[in-house]
Order: sequence, then structure tokens, then C-alpha cells
Amino acid sequence: MRHGSIPGSSGRVRPMTLLGDPVLHGPCEDVTDFGPELSRLIEDMFATMYAADGVGLAANQIGVPQRVFVYDCPDDEDRRHLGHVVNPRLVAADGDTVRGPEGCLSLPGLEAQTPRFDRAVIEGLDRRGEPVRIEGTGWFARCLQHEHDHLEGAVYPDRLGSWRRGRVLRAARRARWAAPPR
Repeated sequence: MRHGSIPGSSGRVRPMTLLGDPVLHGPCEDVTDFGPELSRLIEDMFATMYAADGVGLAANQIGVPQRVFVYDCPDDEDRRHLGHVVNPRLVAADGDTVRGPEGCLSLPGLEAQTPRFDRAVIEGLDRRGEPVRIEGTGWFARCLQHEHDHLEGAVYPDRLGSWRRGRVLRAARRARWAAPPR
């Protein structure tokens, strides 16, 4: 395989944005320039996601408030889904609501049973501005919904009931990566 044909192989690993950083808690801007900077961002996102052992990464998780996410995630049948989407819209989230373990690269080491729909459909664009439609079920549907939430300014604890949310946020405050109180 040619160097550069593996997503992220020509990218650089960027620092991860952690819970509490304002870029994670506000909606991201639509991408309007589909040039080389977008391709570089996507490559860097793949490199960063792989370095962190993730299955998905939104641009604001590396401090870039643009509507882009990448993924390399299996579904419940262990089929691999690999790609990216620019300016995604969640056009369907339905089926059974399943509570399952969910973590986040921006909350390292933390996890909570988070409710998500068992099916999700995302429509958006690829790095060239061509339309894409991604449909996922099971674990992959969870990934699509999680990454889309990031671009809307939400993190998975926002989906939890008050007791579970409080538990995750208390653990985040005690985590070694937490920012010191001001």
C-alpha cells in the first residue's frame, strides 16, 4: 500500500481537547472551504484518533470548531466502517433505545451507560464536497450519534440522567487530566 493511502498515515497527532474547554460546549461552524486545509485536518484527525485508540473523533476534540468527524468503528456484526463526514446532519435516529457503555477521548478513562438509538443515518459531504450518506446500526449507530453530538456542542454526559451525569462529572473533576479550579 502506498504511503498516504492509509487514513492518518500522513497526519500529525494533535493535542486532545478535554471536558471543560469551551470549544467542546458550543456548536461548530459549517465547512465552506473544501481545499487542502480540510484534507490536512481530516488526516490529522485520523492520526490523532488512532494514537488515542478511539473509534471516532470530531474536529472540536482537537480544538477546531468545524463540522467534521472521522470514524473507524465496527458495528454489532463486527463489520468495519471507515470514513469521514463534513457538515453532517443527523437525518434519522430511531429503533430501540439501547443503554450501553460509552466513553470519550475528551473524558479519558471515564465511561457511563448512555442511552442511544440503535439506528442512525447521517448525511453530509466528503472532503471534496461530494454528498455522502452513512447508515449505522448498533455500536456504529452509537458512534455516529456521539460524534454528531460533539459538533452540536454536547458530550455524552449531557445524555445522562441527573444521577449518572453527576457521577461522571464528579469523576472528571477528580481525574488527573482535569483542569485545576480557577
